[in-house]
Amino acid sequence: MTISLDRYGAGPKQDVDNPLGKRGSTLHQWFYPTRTFQQMFGKETGTTGVDDDYAARGFDNIGGWMMGRNIFTPQRGPWPDDSWRGWCGDNPPYHVPVFVLTSLGYTVSEHVPSDNATHVVFSKCPRKDL
Repeated sequence: MTISLDRYGAGPKQDVDNPLGKRGSTLHQWFYPTRTFQQMFGKETGTTGVDDDYAARGFDNIGGWMMGRNIFTPQRGPWPDDSWRGWCGDNPPYHVPVFVLTSLGYTVSEHVPSDNATHVVFSKCPRKDL
């Protein structure tokens, strides 16, 4: 995870065309060319060295990911339907269970793509417990 000096990991104004917000991807430019990042999307190329070593350690021994709703979807307010399946389509990079914490209900309890081990589980957390 990359965090800016002002403690943000994404840019403002997230939408379907800007999953990391406006100019949010510039924060992660060091990560994109690494072998670790490239392999998450099925490529065998990528840079090695200190950046890749650091990136690879970030995925070692990960049994699951927990994320907030904004990192999973650009949708705000009540869930309109269950058609959204995440930013990465049919091949999300996580390859372990992903738990999306939300204060709003969601009808789908799991999303299991057919060709990898990523599972998305939505957990409803009442606002008073956040």
